[in-house]
Amino acid sequence: MTSSGDRGWLRAMPADGGRDALFDRAGHRVYGTCRLSELVQGRPPGVTGSQWGSASRAAFDLVVSAADTGRPVVAVVIGPVPPAGSAEQRVERLTDAVSAAVGLPVLRIGSPTLRAAEHGRRLVEYVVDARAYAAGGTGDEPAPVGFRDILGRLPDGRTGPVNDLGTLTRAAAVEAYVAGRLADPIVRGLHVHWAEGPAEGWSWVQVRPDACLVERVSVTAQRFSCGVDAARLAEDLATVAVGERLRAVRPDGPDLLARADLTTEIVALSRRRDELVGGFAFDHLCAD
Repeated sequence: MTSSGDRGWLRAMPADGGRDALFDRAGHRVYGTCRLSELVQGRPPGVTGSQWGSASRAAFDLVVSAADTGRPVVAVVIGPVPPAGSAEQRVERLTDAVSAAVGLPVLRIGSPTLRAAEHGRRLVEYVVDARAYAAGGTGDEPAPVGFRDILGRLPDGRTGPVNDLGTLTRAAAVEAYVAGRLADPIVRGLHVHWAEGPAEGWSWVQVRPDACLVERVSVTAQRFSCGVDAARLAEDLATVAVGERLRAVRPDGPDLLARADLTTEIVALSRRRDELVGGFAFDHLCAD
């Protein structure tokens, strides 16, 4: 399948009438579920009829377009990663290949817990704001502080990074600890970026001294910049997912991971540092 830089294959979203936008944000208009065929004007060169037939029916959860031109800026998918070798994975790969052929940026958030209906708007608003901030430096100079690291007043009155998506989870973890539902109030995590794959973030809390509630999120940004480091975004989203599950966590829950097993998995990840962009920066977590 050939790649094309010709964005003329992309169909502008309607400025008025037809499909209603869910919301606007900083010069962008955001739409709900859209099929690939709604975003592409016909089958592009290099795409077979069979490939097009499968990919064109695939749906994106959200589509962000430029408010003035209707041009798609990014198509977003949030949800579980398809099992390896499954029909769903095959369709996902075909969809990504066709999207690449027409120059459609795609952002995939892989999570067993996060969903577009509950978390999509906050994610899109965050990414739109982060991109605007990153592009807003003086002249050719980048912004002096990254969007994720801007300091301000947090909900608990402390000073900290106001654009940390996991802030509410961290506050909820302290409350759960005080209430006796957690063994430790600290939300821990790590993030990596696979050289031949997605960014990946892990986040966890100790529900019992020997067992943790663990969430993992992958971020795959194809032809798209999130405005923040994709790996840090993945860890922050994993922390958001921990917060979702904190509401119903039980010390005897069957979905907890033994702390020793988590350490073993972190050690195994550290041994693959040569496969990671920038290596592995979390050796301090390899000791139980």
